[in-house]
Amino acid sequence: MEWESNQWVLVNIGNHFDLKASVFQAPKRGIYSFSFHVVKAYNRQTIQVNLMQNDHEVISAFAGDQDVTREAASNGVLLMMERDDRVYLKLERGTLMGGWKFSTFSGFLVFPL
Repeated sequence: MEWESNQWVLVNIGNHFDLKASVFQAPKRGIYSFSFHVVKAYNRQTIQVNLMQNDHEVISAFAGDQDVTREAASNGVLLMMERDDRVYLKLERGTLMGGWKFSTFSGFLVFPL
């Protein structure tokens, strides 16, 4: 288990997730599964988090109930990736509860090509 600045990496076989940069880099060409879960910090606010592949938005998740202080947003996707493609989360709008502290991001190789 790695820890840095309120971020934990529970499993990182092969060290393809760079904790300092918060970026996953594909070790080989294949189909990968990614999912994430985030929690907004304040009511009267909307959050938007994008899953990015090589600096391009792939999927998003929104939480925007104006009467709820704590609200979660989640999403997941299967991606075709080439070796060295990068995947990461980008906060487009809003404030996350505890920064990224209460958020999760998971990814793994489903099928090598």
